[in-house]
Amino acid sequence: MRYRTIGTDPRTRREVSVLALGAMLFGSVTDEKTSFAVLDRYVEAGGNFIDTSDNYAFWVDAGQGGQSEELLGRWRRSRGVGDEIVIATKLGARPLAPGTSYVDNPEGLSAKVIRESAERSRERLGVAKLDLLYAHIEDHKIPLQETVEGFAALVAEGTVGLLGVSNHAAWRVERARALAAAAGLPGYEVLQYAHSHLRPRTDVPDDLFPDGSLGHAGPDLLSYLRAETGLTLVAYSPLLKGAYTHPDRLPADFDHPGTPARLAVLREVARETGASVNQVVLAWQIGGELPIIPLAGVSSVAQLEENLAAVDLELTAEQRTRLDAAH
Repeated sequence: MRYRTIGTDPRTRREVSVLALGAMLFGSVTDEKTSFAVLDRYVEAGGNFIDTSDNYAFWVDAGQGGQSEELLGRWRRSRGVGDEIVIATKLGARPLAPGTSYVDNPEGLSAKVIRESAERSRERLGVAKLDLLYAHIEDHKIPLQETVEGFAALVAEGTVGLLGVSNHAAWRVERARALAAAAGLPGYEVLQYAHSHLRPRTDVPDDLFPDGSLGHAGPDLLSYLRAETGLTLVAYSPLLKGAYTHPDRLPADFDHPGTPARLAVLREVARETGASVNQVVLAWQIGGELPIIPLAGVSSVAQLEENLAAVDLELTAEQRTRLDAAH
């Protein structure tokens, strides 16, 4: 396994594996036995960066989520896992009542919610401190100052380490970080957005964000990442939920003239390296110019093994140039 540092403060920064494991469906769609087997193999291979959220997976049973965090808590206790494993979680998008969703009834990002939701996540995970806590979605009803101060208070108390942000417009990320810096408070250091080799259109709504593709790491966010060298991008859905091997799963916002050209280059490089297209996508992210950590969820140990092999896949400079240039 290879590792990357996230965070800049010596008191909170962590060394994490360059491939993160998504636990979104653990404890719900993916049963406990399989989930434990995947987690065990990931750790055995040197992986130490696991991602979840307080609202995973509310849509499975029309509930409020929490199944993933609860399963990770049971796994930690049964395996004697300590702080050598970095578990990241999120808050802000948990439905306030069963049968609702983050679209119409989210918990939001008030100081009260941040404190209470973080406490519940710590209880479910069975940890004294959350290694990395994200603001999951935007909350336009609460002043950014309140959100910034709410997160910073938990860091000051020692119940949260690093702070992250997901699915926010780049200008709101910068505004929040500027507010934190001006007040001498810790700010967001890890960004979590959808990012893959194929690029979506950003001028049409997608399924997850009907008001626009805020969830995707578009050119503005990648430019921001390039300029702010202390930031790291954790790229969710790097394999587009299996769309590289099952084209019928490709989301509608990827249906545009640039997609076939980028797919063609991916397949060329896969043939040249003897790797799968999925492995090429992950290796392209891991070894690129920008600090990107792919976050891949799996439903079997076999899928995990394929992803793990991408960590050691070295692409040539010429192959990277072709992959970058295709459009």
